[in-house]
Amino acid sequence: MEFVIKISQFLLSLSLLIVLHELGHFIPAKLFKTRVEKFYLFFDIKYSLFKKKIGETVYGIGWLPLGGYVKISGMIDESMDKEQMAEEPKPWEFRSKPSWQRLIIMLGGVTVNFILAAIVYIFMAYGYGESDIAANSIEDGYLVENTLLRDFGLQTGDNVKAINDNEIVNYSDLKKYFLEAQVITVERDGVEKKITLPEDFLGRLSSSNERGFFELRTPFIISKVVDTLANNDKDLQKGDTFVSLNGKELKYFDQLEDRLTDLNGKTVEAELLRDGNTITRTLNVDENGRLGIISGGTYSDIEKLGYYDFIRKEYNFGESIGVGLTRFKDQISSYWMQLKLIFTPSTGAYKGVGGFKAIFDIFPDNWSWESFWNITAFLSIMLGVLNLLPIPALDGGHVMFLLYEMVSGRKPSDKFMEYAQMIGFFILIALVLFANGNDIFKAFTN
Repeated sequence: MEFVIKISQFLLSLSLLIVLHELGHFIPAKLFKTRVEKFYLFFDIKYSLFKKKIGETVYGIGWLPLGGYVKISGMIDESMDKEQMAEEPKPWEFRSKPSWQRLIIMLGGVTVNFILAAIVYIFMAYGYGESDIAANSIEDGYLVENTLLRDFGLQTGDNVKAINDNEIVNYSDLKKYFLEAQVITVERDGVEKKITLPEDFLGRLSSSNERGFFELRTPFIISKVVDTLANNDKDLQKGDTFVSLNGKELKYFDQLEDRLTDLNGKTVEAELLRDGNTITRTLNVDENGRLGIISGGTYSDIEKLGYYDFIRKEYNFGESIGVGLTRFKDQISSYWMQLKLIFTPSTGAYKGVGGFKAIFDIFPDNWSWESFWNITAFLSIMLGVLNLLPIPALDGGHVMFLLYEMVSGRKPSDKFMEYAQMIGFFILIALVLFANGNDIFKAFTN
């Protein structure tokens, strides 16, 4: 069932983005009286799952979910329709239109991608507001379980004060600045310490099987007591929160292993909090040093216990416009920065590039409209930015040649455009194979 939910969100998001992107080309093409021969969701190599001709355009769904396309008459694109291009230009063809109209048609897709992302962020700010945790309320530092980060000198209990020159004000700032981290300033036992990361730390992190970095330290809240293990008959309930073991405070779940050291096969006196009252239980520690209790709890549970200062902001629609546009701008800046890191070999960030599986993995295994729209907005920005890259066969490649034509007054020949399109196509295939090959490699190494 979890797979069905994830794949449903993945396909819905992908389909929405493809259809709207292609509409961005389709609408101005029709406005400028340019013939659109095909409008397809997914690729229809050899055959289609569905197709219907309405007017002069065939609308359809292909079987290969790697994208979509509109086929515009008189345009050198991935169809490589040389027969059509060999004929005399017709008034309704793309090549017969003024360069400014062709530029608008080519920029239509990415324009729609960016508009969609901005609108989604605006309505998310209005509908969901913003939630965060004040960094100064995280008094006992963060949980650091990633072995690689420990090798760099970081450890559980470190309180991150700054990444590079950026002060950490809220918990979300860690994720915001982490990818460009060079120096991390932490407070450890009341003393500030600077941790310098190696230049290729992103590459090494991407190659690692571990994905966590700075996580919130959470209390030991009971989610489930395993029926077949040591403490199934101890009157423990979901939501009970551990306070201490053998009189020693147990504030965080990550302290449990240390508290159970050398207690294999013995009993331990546990103090727990239930509905605001303290209860005690004598629990069995099995031969592996475990209690047979699964930890859980939500942010709401943690907030009720007063562990951190949760910040919540709600906005009226007018305020949501400013908040949404700011988030849109920040996400574009962040993604450009990621691309810069990826194309800088010394950072090793290219090792973290993923394909369709990586995109699939970011969707949650439970249906959440908030998560769905947040991910869809980010993917829309990603699709827009990638399509602006000056690679022939991408929108950015066509725009590059159109700008050259508008500045120089000379139009590149059809033969040149055919060769450029072919080269761009092979570049795209190489990038797709590399990204999805990374997914396969990680799946096997993990």
